[in-house]
Amino acid sequence: MKNVNSERGHFIAPFTNIATPPTEAAWVELADGIEDISDATTETTEEKAYYNGVKTNMVNSVSGAYNVSGDYDSEDKAQKIIADMKYKTGIGRKVWHRVVSADKTKQWTGHATVTDIVAGSGAADATEDFSCTITFDATPTEGVPGSGGNNADVSLNSAPTNTKANKKEETK
Repeated sequence: MKNVNSERGHFIAPFTNIATPPTEAAWVELADGIEDISDATTETTEEKAYYNGVKTNMVNSVSGAYNVSGDYDSEDKAQKIIADMKYKTGIGRKVWHRVVSADKTKQWTGHATVTDIVAGSGAADATEDFSCTITFDATPTEGVPGSGGNNADVSLNSAPTNTKANKKEETK
């Protein structure tokens, strides 16, 4: 089945700390005025060559990220949360981020950092621009949309990935 990108949901919620995931009521959709949300995930890989002639690639880390852009709407709740972070640093740039697949069968939830915030920019006769990048701080927790119980598991999967430990596990 082919889906339209606008069927995929991107939701954010205010962040206080890792141990306090948001309630379901705190989530707001990043959609009004948004024209494009592009996957900006990056991966770190390592190629290994062995004496038997076999070469293999290992994915050592994945950093999930999304570039968001569109028209700025200062009254939109999701855009306001992000716009209010523009001149903040550290924990002031954190949000909870949830991505729901376009077919509504999976969701990924975790805490994230918002960077490259633009909330009002452009030519004098153009609509104000809005853009940012939202990057998961760790591997997001995968769940099923609408189950309501996924947030409790989010803090369990919020530690940064230790790639050295993962390599040791893979070689056992």
